[in-house]
Amino acid sequence: MLSKVMLGVILSLLILLTVGGNVLVCLAVCASRRLRCITNCFIVSLAVTDLLLGLLVLPFSALLQFNDDWPLGPVFCNFYICMDVMLCTASILTLLAISVDRYLAVTMPLRYASLVLPWKVAVAMASVWTVSVAVSFLPIQMGWNTVNGTVQNRGPMAAERRCRFELNRPYVLTDSLLTFFLPLVAMCWTYLQILRIARAQAKRIVSTRPTCVTSYNSRNNPPTCTTLVCSASAVALREHKATVTLAVVIGAFVVCWLPYFILFTMLGLKEHPDPSLVPEFSFVLWLGYANSALNPILYGALNRDFRSAYTKLLRCSCPVYKGWRSRQPSPTVNSREQLTEMTLLCGHTPTTCRAAITNQNVILVEQNSRTATPTIHFTNGTAATQDGGNEG
Repeated sequence: MLSKVMLGVILSLLILLTVGGNVLVCLAVCASRRLRCITNCFIVSLAVTDLLLGLLVLPFSALLQFNDDWPLGPVFCNFYICMDVMLCTASILTLLAISVDRYLAVTMPLRYASLVLPWKVAVAMASVWTVSVAVSFLPIQMGWNTVNGTVQNRGPMAAERRCRFELNRPYVLTDSLLTFFLPLVAMCWTYLQILRIARAQAKRIVSTRPTCVTSYNSRNNPPTCTTLVCSASAVALREHKATVTLAVVIGAFVVCWLPYFILFTMLGLKEHPDPSLVPEFSFVLWLGYANSALNPILYGALNRDFRSAYTKLLRCSCPVYKGWRSRQPSPTVNSREQLTEMTLLCGHTPTTCRAAITNQNVILVEQNSRTATPTIHFTNGTAATQDGGNEG
């Protein structure tokens, strides 16, 4: 009884975290103007997918953990299994779309606005859901996933009051390769390319000599010289931060889903009659579900704009708290840290490829690796960038 109570508490917390976290992501994008961009369509789509998983799938999966008998009939059982496969597949493929978007933003920043258009994002999302439906509802409702070719959980040979997900070799190989192993290879490749480019840019910044540019604040004041110094330690810190962020993103995905798909493939190749009877199957399945609870943290809380939106949505609205908050000094923003977050996580400016940092009165300009290193000088609290004719 004690073990069942603890299991119930853990599963309930996981479901609440999945639902609450993804609702918070959707509200944050709707409430913050800084988050309303084309790129965040992928984040919202991922949040909606994980939200539907927490509402329509996880409660029934938790029910099967405490009761072997399925009380809702075979028709709803097959619908529940189809929704499970469809939403998990959509979540994984949306993560792949996010990795491709990050790759385009980092490797082709000057052409990003012309490549990632609203209709292309819509086509990508439609493709994700088409593939998800094709590997879930179609084969399960047609009986293509069973050994004898009949629809699972229906007919005279079906086990009474059981909800089984039957597997055969062709379905398992197609589903695992198309919805996990190939996306995993693609995600690893894109993130490795992003990391390689970040390291190359860091080395280029360290090797560049600082340039002193003279600017006149007014006609009566003498000229002042401001030098933009790129500290090697700051660049190394930015590179380390990007490395850790990417390692967490790809590491969480692999840790959560790799054990399930390995066991899923092995049981399918053996054509096991009921995978839910295998003791390890429930554990690896819920480990994969946990990725839906981690997504709001990995793709939301690691971004400064998302953290600000979270704070506005969650903070207390009492007057005393507001008065105390108004007396607190505003936190300073590290320009290099914000550039890393905006480039690698989400906030890529689509029109001019520029990230404006108002607290520092600096405009950082992304440039192609073939262009010259930009020169930044300050005039009346603003910054102008020159690169010998190639302006970012």
